Amino acid sequence: MSALILGLLMFLGMHSSRIVAEGWRTQVIAQRGPGAWKGLYTVVSLVGFGLIIWGYGQARMQPVVLWESPVWTRHLAALLVLVALVLLAAAQVPGNGIKARVHHPMVLGVKVWALAHLLANNTLADLLLFGSFLVWAVLDFRSSRQRDRAAGTVYPPGSAGRTVVAVVLGVLLWAAFAFWLHGLLFGVRPFGR
Repeated sequence: MSALILGLLMFLGMHSSRIVAEGWRTQVIAQRGPGAWKGLYTVVSLVGFGLIIWGYGQARMQPVVLWESPVWTRHLAALLVLVALVLLAAAQVPGNGIKARVHHPMVLGVKVWALAHLLANNTLADLLLFGSFLVWAVLDFRSSRQRDRAAGTVYPPGSAGRTVVAVVLGVLLWAAFAFWLHGLLFGVRPFGR
């Protein structure tokens, strides 16, 4: 469990630099340059992500069950992950209406993804992993919206065609994960044994 916790601290810590240490982040970029910051950010994030994967895998071998998860929570989670992956796709498709409306669809998608997995899973490792990502996403979304307001950021309206592209990509990504990749990568098939 310690590897999972250390990984979460490293990964989410780096991804929280604009939330809790904007001045320090700005100072490092000014002193060392944007390339050095991106390098540090990337290395710490990758090491943290690796520790999260390894630590979560280790914790799943001896799970500490905290509550019983009703079967219906898996179905709700699948629906919520569909929404999360549409939001993720919207973050990547420029000029779509979803991004124009929510401004930070990737962070909102992480919120929905984490909540979905908290509902469907019931171990201490799940609570640590998905709960940490949910708390981070809530704080990051709030911080991002505050920065937008302070900077007077205006998001251009999206086109219907690009919005359809984002939705279709999200649905295709969801189908690939739900019916194939999730089982292959994580050993859990949302719609099968």
